[in-house]
Amino acid sequence: MHGADYNPDQWQHDPQVLEEDIRLMKLAKCNVMAVGIFGWTALEPEEGVFTFEWLDRVLNTFAENGIYAWLATPSGARPAWMAEQYPEVLRVGANRVRNLFGARHNHCYSSPVYREKVTEMNRRLAERYSQHPAVVGWHISNEYSDDCHCNYCQEAFRGWLQNKYGTLDALNQAWWTSFWSHTYTSWSQIESPAPHGEKLVHAMNLDWKRFVTDQTVDFCRHEIAPLKAINGELPVTANLMDAYEGLNYWKFTDVLDVISWDAYPTWHHAKDQSSLAAWFSLNHDMFRSLRGGQPFLLMESTPSTTNWQPVSKLKRPGMHLLSSLQAVAHGSDSVQYFQWRKSRGSSEKLHGAVVDHVGHEHTRVFRDVTELGGHLEQLTEILGTTVPAETAVIFDWENRWAVKDSQGPRNMGINYEQTVLSHYQAFWDQGVPVDVIDMTGDFSKYKLVVAPMLYMVRPGVGERIEQFVAGGGTFVATYWSGVVDENDLCFLGGFPGPLRQTLGIWSEEIDGLYDQDENQIICNEGNPLELTGAFKVRELCELIHLEGAQALAVYGEDFYAGMPALTVNRFGQGKAYYMAARTEQSFQNSFYKQIIKEANIKPALQTELPHQVTAQIRTDGVHDFIFLMNFSDQDQTVLLDEQSYSDMLISDGTAESGTVNSSIVLQSYGVRVLKRSRS
Repeated sequence: MHGADYNPDQWQHDPQVLEEDIRLMKLAKCNVMAVGIFGWTALEPEEGVFTFEWLDRVLNTFAENGIYAWLATPSGARPAWMAEQYPEVLRVGANRVRNLFGARHNHCYSSPVYREKVTEMNRRLAERYSQHPAVVGWHISNEYSDDCHCNYCQEAFRGWLQNKYGTLDALNQAWWTSFWSHTYTSWSQIESPAPHGEKLVHAMNLDWKRFVTDQTVDFCRHEIAPLKAINGELPVTANLMDAYEGLNYWKFTDVLDVISWDAYPTWHHAKDQSSLAAWFSLNHDMFRSLRGGQPFLLMESTPSTTNWQPVSKLKRPGMHLLSSLQAVAHGSDSVQYFQWRKSRGSSEKLHGAVVDHVGHEHTRVFRDVTELGGHLEQLTEILGTTVPAETAVIFDWENRWAVKDSQGPRNMGINYEQTVLSHYQAFWDQGVPVDVIDMTGDFSKYKLVVAPMLYMVRPGVGERIEQFVAGGGTFVATYWSGVVDENDLCFLGGFPGPLRQTLGIWSEEIDGLYDQDENQIICNEGNPLELTGAFKVRELCELIHLEGAQALAVYGEDFYAGMPALTVNRFGQGKAYYMAARTEQSFQNSFYKQIIKEANIKPALQTELPHQVTAQIRTDGVHDFIFLMNFSDQDQTVLLDEQSYSDMLISDGTAESGTVNSSIVLQSYGVRVLKRSRS
């Protein structure tokens, strides 16, 4: 699928604009548009008055021209008449002040009126369009986000808590409210976190975030119900966002048929762009993993520039093809843009689009989009294929919330996301495919599971990790793991709590280093991973004792010099490693290079990759499709292994397919797609 958000309602449904857009869509080899995302006022200009004729014309014209649509439900932005007549649909902030009409996503998911209006709109859309030949699926709302603190949401939160805990005694115990005499004696006393009220009961903060996710998912389910009631076969998706912290996306997997997300890479603003490129790869892998490895959709990206980042850089030559095929390499079966035609006014008038204000195809951006469209036509064989990941990295939302809310050992710069990325990037640098999962995921299908800063260990997770390692798996954990349970209550009896036996260590203390300070770990001679030398460590150093584990490296400085800093515990048929300090990327790469060999994990290529170049793989079980991507501004030469490869892309009208030599040159921001028989 190749296309964009299409908003003909912004153009007063001008038939000449539609006619020209169809011509340009065909020219750019675009075949799918997302339509009606913010079109509520155009569909219902006043309460109970529906004007679908313009949408009829758009979808009928699409069908006549072989173009398809993800038809949106318009709940992402409610009309002014609704806010005027029903103020309850507007959100209330954490400060308990109701928002005025404006912006978007400014609606309460608990509001009975808003739910009623959404049901009516979606029912009418489904009755009219669920059998339309142009419609391939439903695009539910737009980028769900944020929370509401109105009276409806307060009551819903209290009901959610009653369902979870049953009694106030159980809630008070879980929230440890005896601290500071905060014990609740009535459900009505409970309020959501507020800047001028309660905000330091960590378990309460966690439960509020859980509630917000559950209420948002319930609203999403509510949106979908009238659509599925009329045509249960038409798939639904909702465009999610770049590791958005506010909602636990794993909760959406039960209500969405297809996962999609909006990616706006920023890796062109750094000298060494590998970590930024790896971050977007991590996101692609995570969204693919949400539904067990099924292909996802890249629902939004920019064909040129954005208008909301601190600096809006143009894409350098080659970047559009590279960033788009980066998504495909990690499991996307689409490349979609925001948006098709630039808006004339308002906040996104200078956001990139396929069709610029000049209104014709003679632009660099349009040529880039057309080139990509041609390449996507050559890659249809890859549709539906999977990523054969033998490694999983745990990036868990609830753990993330708890880590970032905890007070100590570093309140500025705990750096959970950067820590996960640092471990992930070691695999990205070496071309090893990875699934990104939460702690409730199935570990049994992997050879290696990595859990950076698994501060929270929910019930049953420690036992499943123990079973995974005992059965022959390799597990890697780090400092600040196994500290609290699902209620953010510290484990008693010693850290890392339920991971202690598996890891074979006891963590007694953790030292927070000042930003300007550093220590080092020194590899022990003759360690089984053959690691040598010393590596810098910063920010966090844990003081641990061996309880069956073997020390592979020790601290080099401070009063804990000589204490274990890297350990391995042979447990059952497997091994569990523990990093007690925050190491730099050079250590991660060296460590995981040895772990990859030891666990017999297959990278995409059996050769070493140049810096800022990665190799990613999709497979249909018979053939492997290798994406070689260069995220640097220099040409790079990649040595291939001894297998036979063919080039799947044709450039400048000249066929380049056929056997590829033992090496391949990637131009700056270059990408090549190779095919080989699966061994």
